[in-house]
Amino acid sequence: MVLFTGIDEIIAAIALHIPRLRKITGLMLIIFFITVLPANIYASMHHVNYQNASYDGNGPEYLWIRIPLQLLFIFCTYFFLIRPSFNRRVS
Repeated sequence: MVLFTGIDEIIAAIALHIPRLRKITGLMLIIFFITVLPANIYASMHHVNYQNASYDGNGPEYLWIRIPLQLLFIFCTYFFLIRPSFNRRVS
């Protein structure tokens, strides 16, 4: 599953460089961020260590950083990719 999500992230990074795909990629990234959050919560409650695939990870204190970071990712994705852009005047 980690390999699959990593491949998704690489594809999204490439799609962000294609102007006509930015909005849909942004929406898909927000959905991705929302869907991986429960997995992060589960992993922290079971002390999963992503570095070496063991059960000696940080635990619930990991969520103090991860949940606000996830919300920041969602906000930035919306702000920079999805929200309507303002009409800019070129002088």
